[in-house]
Amino acid sequence: NQFLGDLLEDHGVPFEAIRTAVNRAEGVFDVRRFASNKPYAFITDPDSTLPAEQFVYEPSPFEYVVFNFVDSIYVSRVRRPVDTVEVISSGVIYSSLYETLMDSDALPQLVNTMADVYAWQVDFFHLQKGDRYKVVYEEYRIEGKPVGIGRILGAVFEHQNSPYYAVYYDQGQGDVYFDEEGGSLRKQFLKAPLDYTRISSRYSPRRFHPVQRRYKAHLGTDYAAPRNTPIRSVGDGVVIEAKYSQYNGNYVKIRHNSVYTTQYLHMNKIASGMKPGTRVRQGQEIGYVGKTGLATGYHLCYRFWKNGVQVDATKQELPASEPISEDHAAPYAIAKQAMLDRLAEIAYPSAPLETDTDEEEITDVETAPATSSVAPQAEPDDMP
Repeated sequence: NQFLGDLLEDHGVPFEAIRTAVNRAEGVFDVRRFASNKPYAFITDPDSTLPAEQFVYEPSPFEYVVFNFVDSIYVSRVRRPVDTVEVISSGVIYSSLYETLMDSDALPQLVNTMADVYAWQVDFFHLQKGDRYKVVYEEYRIEGKPVGIGRILGAVFEHQNSPYYAVYYDQGQGDVYFDEEGGSLRKQFLKAPLDYTRISSRYSPRRFHPVQRRYKAHLGTDYAAPRNTPIRSVGDGVVIEAKYSQYNGNYVKIRHNSVYTTQYLHMNKIASGMKPGTRVRQGQEIGYVGKTGLATGYHLCYRFWKNGVQVDATKQELPASEPISEDHAAPYAIAKQAMLDRLAEIAYPSAPLETDTDEEEITDVETAPATSSVAPQAEPDDMP
């Protein structure tokens, strides 16, 4: 790692000592993963002009790596003692989920964890003012200071006045969440093909096209996102197209089964290995956000077909995965009721005196033109 080498040389560590330390780091710490934006410190003798005695690097809050240059050269990795405690949080959304969690002094990672749990139930791009949540989760602490988020043990997220429950239960198949009826939260399709972006244009039978300067059907959902944001397949399936075309730019089309097909347009780059016949898993990276083809800015146009007809992906009732097994039904019922009782005891915070937005929907969305009363017809692929 060139940056690490330059850093050590700047503090007087000889080149041979650096090379020895790098060799002895093998199996302890991969120096290629050294990042300049992580905390580090040098330990030196304040009364000496000799080289640094130790270099301490912190790749994460949970551990640090020591490069020792005194007496003998060695590299050691030290794990900090971590306590896991159960924490509760609740909030009512008036600006954004992130700001609401920050107001409750929760760690920012809780946003990601909640979105992962509810990836199949709640479209976090369409949260409404007044949506609210309660959550019981594990928090990692070092010397009493919160440093990370563990599992969500139970939660309820009320979206558009509908409660969505999530109860953690391990059937021996990894982390799985179930609802109050024992149904799996996991579905065949994710609600969105990107993480934590904003929808810039919704599905509409009639939209003013920003490039062609005319109204036309827009049969996809546009997700504005930074260049090279990973795009993920919303479900298991087989790639049927992965190529460039004049209007779609770089795109991937996936057949999930005899009913559902999805397409992802305007990619900056198609992920390695994506070609017709490639099998993909739900959540697998298939490409990266760009603005190739007929596009004005960095975004993903996401298209969704059902029985050969292009439909609005955000309004589909998606098929669910397997519910709790019969063998686990009774113990799950006990665990579920205990968690529901615990969630019921958590109070929501009172409403703020003033809110930051008058918008009902918490998202950065362009207003689409008035829609026609005529049902939209699927436009051919790659047509202007």
